Amino acid sequence: MAAVQMQGLVKRYGGRAVLDGVDLEVGRGSVCALLGPNGAGKTTAVRILATLVRSDGGRAEVAGIDVARDPRAVRRRIGLIGQQPAVDDVLGARENLVLFARLHHLGRRAAQARADELLAQVGLAGTGGQPVRTFSGGMRRRLDIAAGLVLAPEVLFLDEPTTGLDPAGRRDVWDAVRALVAGGTTVLLTTQYLEEAEQLADDVCVLDGGRVVARGTPRELTAAVGGDRLELVVADPARAREAAALAERVAGELPVLAPAGTGERVVVPVARRRGAVGAVVRALDEAGIAVDDLVLRPTTLDEAYLRITGADRARSEVPA
Repeated sequence: MAAVQMQGLVKRYGGRAVLDGVDLEVGRGSVCALLGPNGAGKTTAVRILATLVRSDGGRAEVAGIDVARDPRAVRRRIGLIGQQPAVDDVLGARENLVLFARLHHLGRRAAQARADELLAQVGLAGTGGQPVRTFSGGMRRRLDIAAGLVLAPEVLFLDEPTTGLDPAGRRDVWDAVRALVAGGTTVLLTTQYLEEAEQLADDVCVLDGGRVVARGTPRELTAAVGGDRLELVVADPARAREAAALAERVAGELPVLAPAGTGERVVVPVARRRGAVGAVVRALDEAGIAVDDLVLRPTTLDEAYLRITGADRARSEVPA
């Protein structure tokens, strides 16, 4: 059974469909990243799953429970970490967690024990008495995650968990998320950072205009828009077109020419044919075409995302 499931989910605001028939399934013990431009519907989807907003159509389940029919049961099985910090700066880390546990109706001793467990779980053991205002951004965000784990949720929703953090802080949060998943927690996260999705997600769902426009592993999405490419700089610019024609014949893909300093760069897609890199290099060598530089470069998730959402086309169409 899936940990999270959406079928034909619809949500409208002022007559505009923020979600327009979204289908999504997240397996238990996995990480699914929701990507999309601002206004794509990512946060709205999370808020519906977390029972904070009711949908206008379709169906959503979390941990096998319909979110509209039994929201209280869903809340007992989830954790939600929003974009804004939930912890108190004046209190210490342990005091914050004890407070959250008490709000969830744990007894005093149970709340104190749970606070100590959570501090250790997110890598903050030994900082319990330290005021949160002295924490780094990454430490504070890990404490936020700990606060969302008080009831040991089956499913944790993270809404842009590393926004505003420096690289070290982001790594801290990534480590905490990986530890949770290793313990069996299912994570659905929204993010604007493509690197974050590549680092954490087993599955990626791209929303645009309230609809799912792409779905798959990070590797599947990059392969779908071109996969790996061979970039080589031809020493003699006069032979660049000859090199491109030769590469096209060998690799079976249309290359692209681009200036590269004193030479000419030939970019050849090579993902769809096994052994294409070696074949191109051998063909160029046999033709006596000298190459100053050669690199095999994978398509990044950033590039795949821009192509999938059309942002790269929009960018190129903006007048200078």
